[in-house]
Amino acid sequence: MEFRYQDPYPIQKDDTVYKKLTSDYVKVEKLGDREILTVDPKGLELLAEEAMADVSFMLRSSHLESLRRIIDDPEATDNDRFVAYNLLQNAAVAAEGALPSCQDTGTAIVMGKKGENVYTGVDDGEYLSKGIFNTYQKRNLRYSQVVPLTMFDEKNSGSNLPAQIDIYAKKGDYYEFLFLTKGGGSANKTFLYQKTKSLLNEKSLEEFIKEKISDLGTAACPPYHLALVIGGTSAEANLAAVKKASAKYYDNLPTEGNEAGQAFRDLEWEAKVQKICQESAIGAQFGGKYLTHDVRVIRLPRHAASCPVGMGVSCSADRNIKGKITKEGIFLEQLEQDPKRFLPATPPHLEEAVEIDLNKPMQEILAELSKYPIKTRLKLNGTLIVARDIAHAKIKEIIDSGKPMPEYFKNHPIYYAGPAKTPEGMASGSFGPTTAGRMDVYVDEFQSHGGSMIMLAKGNRSKDVTNACNKYGGFYLGSIGGPAAILAKDNIVSVDVVDFPELGMEAVRKIEVKDFPAFIITDDKGNDFFANLAH
Repeated sequence: MEFRYQDPYPIQKDDTVYKKLTSDYVKVEKLGDREILTVDPKGLELLAEEAMADVSFMLRSSHLESLRRIIDDPEATDNDRFVAYNLLQNAAVAAEGALPSCQDTGTAIVMGKKGENVYTGVDDGEYLSKGIFNTYQKRNLRYSQVVPLTMFDEKNSGSNLPAQIDIYAKKGDYYEFLFLTKGGGSANKTFLYQKTKSLLNEKSLEEFIKEKISDLGTAACPPYHLALVIGGTSAEANLAAVKKASAKYYDNLPTEGNEAGQAFRDLEWEAKVQKICQESAIGAQFGGKYLTHDVRVIRLPRHAASCPVGMGVSCSADRNIKGKITKEGIFLEQLEQDPKRFLPATPPHLEEAVEIDLNKPMQEILAELSKYPIKTRLKLNGTLIVARDIAHAKIKEIIDSGKPMPEYFKNHPIYYAGPAKTPEGMASGSFGPTTAGRMDVYVDEFQSHGGSMIMLAKGNRSKDVTNACNKYGGFYLGSIGGPAAILAKDNIVSVDVVDFPELGMEAVRKIEVKDFPAFIITDDKGNDFFANLAH
């Protein structure tokens, strides 16, 4: 057999629309017979800074068009339309540049492909990191990165660094980039399954996908852009392809394989998986057709004894942006600057929400909620206590030491969230819900002490939470995952730190809300919306 080399991922074209940032920082120099593109490292810093800013406040036009299609689809449920409309409203607020689209402004990720004839003379990661640092310092973003000091002791880095930076070598005289900001919710919905050849038949693959889609849930803020990658020369190669496919980076791969093992999109299975997602009835967070906007299925070569399968999503904060440096200058993908043009003239019709006064005594609030079935839409007015992962661990330490639970955990509903920085002149920074499931382990114990009786967050929860609410008379309310900017602008009146200020964005806060949207997901009678949906 003759030697044959195949580009493993032969992207056939780039139809991205770019804007030019500058002609500065680049020049072409001769080195013998070769032309070298010399890039001033300040150009890397500029590109990363602008990319992180744009992607935090703007989305791709194609993503917004997909949201509008949900509203216009006669088969979409009222829940689907309600979520899509809220996400479009949120995009319009975020595009103003003060409030990022999501409070979890993410881990900064940079994938670069550097041509062999590109010269910078520095550690490119340092200058890309400096650009990222600049944006997170200057803009109203959140520092989400914690660094380990020992195996168990951590602290917030205070800069959102370190970033993940992966740079590959390629032919040519240009430098191309994919920038992502990946929030914890969607990152936690990346899965690797080590399967075998037995999966690779129509029946087995379809059954496998149906099972895993039902496990995916809503914690990562659907509607999703779902990526499914089958095969891979290693587990790491599989998951790297999942991330890039979810960002639409591989949209222009071939649609058939060859004997050299090129990656390809399987359009037939994309349609099948999209249908499975629609028929799951999970919908855009609260039931319906639109768990996913679309699906990408990528097939890769594999070792004969291994068949890795990866699944991941890009969430409603679809924060991906391309960049490039050529001899003509520095370029960045053009994102949508006017999301309002995708909003319908009139909002989708919904039944009137039930208003709940959160300033009443806890027992009165619980009695009021007990009158209504799961799926009831609510408007919350009054005081919420904000606490998430580390704060819950601190409260447990207090209980374990024999001291009483703080009264604020008993007297008010608990909102699982952590805000971005507050813009000048505003009451709050972007402040959407975080994933509820991470706090599941605390619920039974906390409710036994009279705390966490009403919880507000996003996504499905475990059976343990349903059982605890049934036993102690508690409730879990679902908030829409994604519209963090519009919640800050329209629904949060004030924010005050009440405990653990040293925890930064994880500190316990008291917030006052008006007309804050929510749904009853788990009630005091053992009913759970997502469990019912699964059956």
